[in-house]
Amino acid sequence: MPGSRAQRRIAHRERRRATRRHALLAVASAVVAIGATAGLIDAGQDDGRNTARPEPTPPPVLQPLPAVPTPTAPSATAIPPSATPAPAPSRSRTATRPSAAPTATPSPTRPATPAAPPGARLFRHPQSQVLDWVRAHPDDPRRPVIESRIAAQPAAVWFAVHNPGEIAGQVRAVTRGAAAAGRTPVLVPYAIPDRDCGGASQGGAPDLAAYDAWIREFAEGLGAGPAIVILEPDAIALSDCLTAPERAARFASLARAGRALRTANPQARVYFDGGHSGWHTPAKQAAALRAAGAATSGDGIFTNVSNFHRTADETAYARRVLAALGGPAGLGAVVDTSRNGNGAPAAGQWCDPEGRALGQTPTTRTGEARIDAYLWVKLPGESDGCSGAAGSFTPEYAYALATG
Repeated sequence: MPGSRAQRRIAHRERRRATRRHALLAVASAVVAIGATAGLIDAGQDDGRNTARPEPTPPPVLQPLPAVPTPTAPSATAIPPSATPAPAPSRSRTATRPSAAPTATPSPTRPATPAAPPGARLFRHPQSQVLDWVRAHPDDPRRPVIESRIAAQPAAVWFAVHNPGEIAGQVRAVTRGAAAAGRTPVLVPYAIPDRDCGGASQGGAPDLAAYDAWIREFAEGLGAGPAIVILEPDAIALSDCLTAPERAARFASLARAGRALRTANPQARVYFDGGHSGWHTPAKQAAALRAAGAATSGDGIFTNVSNFHRTADETAYARRVLAALGGPAGLGAVVDTSRNGNGAPAAGQWCDPEGRALGQTPTTRTGEARIDAYLWVKLPGESDGCSGAAGSFTPEYAYALATG
């Protein structure tokens, strides 16, 4: 009933405020103790090795979170280079809470073992905000650098709108384009209810039943070729804002999503949210991943999405998480290297921090055991919300990353 929903919303807001007050008090009491330590850890990593552990774990409310990504085009057909971007996803907070877990999806016919690691070249989608800017500014002196160092690189395609009836066609347009080019697309479904815990990228499906239906439609568009699916950034690492029953229901939904995606396309590799090396301990993150079915419903984990931690730190962290997770030996990890060229900024500086740089260009040939790919999941130059509106492309920021 409307009154009951209002009471639940009020109670939820009070819980969130209380959680944030406790987190801020904890941070305030720890600043003097860990401030110098964090600086020494960053300073000791110039050689690219993981030489200082453990790193202090800041509370999730201070972590960089995915800004609203480049939206996908509404067309279900191939997207021409001149196509206009679709409107940015809505930032309105979902009013309803995640529902109780629906009936479990029937067991998949695909064996519960990882797919073969990706080996093909990665797909560059013909539509993005950076490409639109490059086309619209032929005489800008920053254009050659931004075009060659950012726009020319393959990057992930985000699907951040809960749009039943349309999502299958949108995914199919990307996977068909990638198949025609003989390349592997990187796809990011990003519509879990209570996405981003009310942060800059809040939104998502109205409840888990709606999300389950949406992800099944998403799976219909995967086709039969190789694909990499980055399943719901922050959905696991940033789940402490939920109550225990809500968290359990979300994890069950993510397990169903992994099964649906892998069953629809046996060549698709599905990666679950592994957070990053400056957040939860490997043991804690692995326990949450296990509860979400990552070892049985996925092909591995992803780390560092929209973050800045050095590749060496992330690969070492990912291996520790995988070891703690257990599961099939073929489970691997992918790392977002889009903005980690200079490593992480000072603690608490997550919103378009200065002094960052592009990282390792995207590739599926890492030469590292259990590391399946370095990817650009967060599109470089798209703001966290400080250099421009969250998710908007800002050429100043892009140029700074490209020359940092």
